[in-house]
Amino acid sequence: MTDGLTRLVVWTRARSTSLFHIVAAAVFLAATLFGALVLRTQMVQNSFEAATVQSNINTLSQDVEEDQAKLDALESSLPSKAEEMGMTLQQGTLSIDLNGYKPDGKDAQ
Repeated sequence: MTDGLTRLVVWTRARSTSLFHIVAAAVFLAATLFGALVLRTQMVQNSFEAATVQSNINTLSQDVEEDQAKLDALESSLPSKAEEMGMTLQQGTLSIDLNGYKPDGKDAQ
């Protein structure tokens, strides 16, 4: 290992490129590869979370549609159930006469 490092140092001294430039380029390359790996991993994780959220949204939308259908069915059966209980539609109008109304504890004047 030390022999290879010594040959690298001798080779770089014989060239116009310094050892610092080679090491800096290697570090930059490694950092770039690591950054690409991290970004790719994050993108896959975000994609998985988006798919999960979309699946939950679809499930909840189906539940809302089912509940709305049940509510509509109950509302449509309400008149027939009221008739079964003996209720009838109101005939005429209903009015309340408040003349002579006295609130509790106070005399009307």
